[in-house]
Amino acid sequence: MEEERRVSCIVCPLSCVGDVTIADGKVKTVAEFGCPRGEAYAREEVIAPKRMLTTTVRVSGGQLPLLPVISRQLLPKDKIISCARCLANVTVSAPIKEGDVILSDILKLGVDIVASRDLDAI
Repeated sequence: MEEERRVSCIVCPLSCVGDVTIADGKVKTVAEFGCPRGEAYAREEVIAPKRMLTTTVRVSGGQLPLLPVISRQLLPKDKIISCARCLANVTVSAPIKEGDVILSDILKLGVDIVASRDLDAI
């Protein structure tokens, strides 16, 4: 059985929209995207969507109470909420440098969560 999906690309500001045909769990055709990046995004989006995670974690002894963090690589979209819940229980101690690993291999997904700014101690 074939299924057709309309996909809006989020890779660049053009936000191209195209059609993807899926058969037996695999991409059969991709049409109407303006560039190869949009086509690649659509192929992944319909089979195994991924997203970056940006959130905050608590800080002990820092100039601010929260530290912005980001996933170093894309995470499976269906794991984003679980990862955010996991990070809600994390508290780090200042000082922290941008790029420091805050949580290694979150939920055994092979993705590190890193600080996205410096934060000095008080």
